[in-house]
Amino acid sequence: MTGTVLPFGPGGLAVVGLYLASLLVVGWLGHRARREDSLRDFYLGGGSIGFTVLVLTLYATQYSGNTMFGFTGKAYRIGWTWLSSVHFMTAIIVGYLLFAPWLHRLAQRHQFITPADFLRHRYGNRGIDLLAPLVMTLALANYLLAQLVAMGRAMQGLTTADPVVAFAWGVVLLAGIILVYETMGGFRAVAWTDVIQGIALAIGFGALLVMVFSMWGWPGETTRVLLDGGEQLRARVLPPGARASRNWVSYVIIFGLGAALYPQAIQRIYAARSGAVLRRSLAVMVFLPLLSSLVAVTVGVTAAAHVPGLEGAAADRVLSVVFHQVQASSAFGYWLVVLLFAAVLGALMSTADSCLLTISSMITRDLYQGFLRPDAGQAHLTRVGKLVSWAMVAAAAGTAIWMEGQPGRPTLVRLLDMKFDMLVQLVPAFMLGMHWGRLGGNAVLAGMLAGLALTFGLYGNATVDAWGVHHGLIGLLLNLAVAVAWSFAWPGVKEREWTASRGYEDGRSHGTN
Repeated sequence: MTGTVLPFGPGGLAVVGLYLASLLVVGWLGHRARREDSLRDFYLGGGSIGFTVLVLTLYATQYSGNTMFGFTGKAYRIGWTWLSSVHFMTAIIVGYLLFAPWLHRLAQRHQFITPADFLRHRYGNRGIDLLAPLVMTLALANYLLAQLVAMGRAMQGLTTADPVVAFAWGVVLLAGIILVYETMGGFRAVAWTDVIQGIALAIGFGALLVMVFSMWGWPGETTRVLLDGGEQLRARVLPPGARASRNWVSYVIIFGLGAALYPQAIQRIYAARSGAVLRRSLAVMVFLPLLSSLVAVTVGVTAAAHVPGLEGAAADRVLSVVFHQVQASSAFGYWLVVLLFAAVLGALMSTADSCLLTISSMITRDLYQGFLRPDAGQAHLTRVGKLVSWAMVAAAAGTAIWMEGQPGRPTLVRLLDMKFDMLVQLVPAFMLGMHWGRLGGNAVLAGMLAGLALTFGLYGNATVDAWGVHHGLIGLLLNLAVAVAWSFAWPGVKEREWTASRGYEDGRSHGTN
């Protein structure tokens, strides 16, 4: 069975249309709630986000199209071994706790807007001021591209149009809606729509699990089918070998460190109303992988037992195939898929809008203002940021449409891996630099350059690929070695000076306000 979602009728299309229209209304409300025409208000909502909105915007941003499409596709391909996704999504919270409470305290005191504001404050190094925003922008552009690809694939079965045409229209339509409500309301619109999308996502995941169990039985039944299905299917159930185990550990480390350094997540740390709000939000986030990653893995493995025939990147369509089965079963199944489809769109759009807003802020503040127009006023910079968003979406949408026509297009999880290979090179700058005053700007810059060079130099190396370890982790080891050795040879700001001059307080404060 390789079908996709059956075309929606007028009623189903009306429900999806109302959902998308509600996002535009939220964008208008965000526009009306603005307090001033400044970068901090547009990109952080004035730094006044409360507990409920912070939890849901973190959740909706963290769990995206990669979770619903990419994770189910990966579980379909490799089986229960992908349970590692539950662990590495939990490890992200550990990554946050290494630096987030202290970073929030500094951000409130010094009015940080972009992630690079902390680096500029901590190191005062022009090389880092240029390289770090470029790395984060490239990583997020990759992530934005993955979301647009997933949007197009989600829309392919919605109508009877040619799949290529449906993909292109899906990308253009949904990206255009994101642009409109983000341009109107900035961070408030993004965070408030994330509340809607986060709720839809949580309900959608729960309904999806019930739906799959009712159709194909519990995981025990799925496991029996796979064990009896021949060598290829049996491999999806058996314990992982040495390479798969190394890959499991590699995922836990690179996600735990890299996802904690999502630029859009760092901006949400800045936007939290208080340290107490941030800590409570992170405590709740610990449990959310059980509601999302675990469900995605279960659905993917169950589909592997009952829906054969999807190979390579085509496995990323397995969620649509499952929807097809349910939708064709009954009227109840039809309306359930309509609601689930809205939840899927919410997951995709919530991550895409966050990526877009953060990219816009970094290009505008860190690159444009930092290197081209340091004297630009706040109103001018806000207008530039909106223009940057439109240009980025046009470029990413064009690339997504072009990629879909290529025979060797990458899977969604592969796009995810490439992003983390880049982001993890920021670990010394943020996590080590937050606590070790001896670390200097030149050391961080040298380590980052060395780590990035090694990471991308290893791409395509068959020997390294056979280890099952992410290229970015190997690059990070070199990055850390260079940064630490350089700091001992040529120290940067001493710890006591960092404490006194930067306003940093010791770990006993835990970022409380």
